[in-house]
Amino acid sequence: MRSRLGKNVRHRGMPSAIAIEPTTACNLRCPECPSGLRSFSRPTGMLASQLYQQLIDELSPYLMHLTYYFQGEPYLHPGSHDMIAYASSRGIYTITSTNGHYLSESHCEDIVRSGLSRLIVSVDGADQESYASYRVGGNLEKVLQGLRTLADTKRRLGASTPHIVMQTIAFRSNEAQLAELQSLAKKAGADEWVLKSAQVYNYDTAEELLPRDGALRRYKKIGDVYVPKSAQGDACWRMWHSAVMTWDGKVVPCCFDKDAGHTLGDFTQESFADIWHSLRYTEMRQAVFEDRKLIDICANCSEGCRVWMKPTAVNQR
Repeated sequence: MRSRLGKNVRHRGMPSAIAIEPTTACNLRCPECPSGLRSFSRPTGMLASQLYQQLIDELSPYLMHLTYYFQGEPYLHPGSHDMIAYASSRGIYTITSTNGHYLSESHCEDIVRSGLSRLIVSVDGADQESYASYRVGGNLEKVLQGLRTLADTKRRLGASTPHIVMQTIAFRSNEAQLAELQSLAKKAGADEWVLKSAQVYNYDTAEELLPRDGALRRYKKIGDVYVPKSAQGDACWRMWHSAVMTWDGKVVPCCFDKDAGHTLGDFTQESFADIWHSLRYTEMRQAVFEDRKLIDICANCSEGCRVWMKPTAVNQR
């Protein structure tokens, strides 16, 4: 807040939150996702455990929150449970998001024992047809069974975590099913159902994808252009409290830089502290203060958008 009021881009602290990408690989082919489209200009790969541990070791004195995903399906990484446990053992709140196709009984037990704080499972349709229209290649019943298995595993082990969230992205294909989806979340044993607005990249096909109900969109349409319903202005809290590291060590400003086009440093070559306080990072913060509309990743940012999420507790325990 002090930096925003004084337009002071000097940063003496360290981030309290970090997002780390386990992999860019994914088993599904979602049409508005770079992983699903296989459209990255950067390479696909898996995060090295040593690099991950090095980052946690440096940042754990400051971190409160670890987001263990960026692009890709995190549970394709064979070391995911151990990596989450490594952060959890240091008292860091851990969260990951999955398409739910790897929630077998053995994996669910590993998830619970890892100490994961919060697990988001994506379910974007109440029947197979509507679900697979976006989660291309996915199996709805397999995901719902995985949710039930995870809830049962928590009860069997007497665990309070992870907090299970069933998340739905509002599309035209499912906007008539939202009440049914909330009911499905409860029946599957989720603790919470969250409704999220869709992000689009291809404006030519946006109308086919986005809900008819404007209240469920994060965009307003001006002519042929879709503009986020955001009144954030020339500022961004993410630039002061969090960052994202890709699987190969590139540090980028936020989760909207999916192709790492604004790489601010390379953790394989320098410490995170040196990156965080570097001239390149300072110049990025300055650019956000001056005119964030000129920064491409900011143009499709949902920050400040009123229809970003709608959480609903579905199972009170």
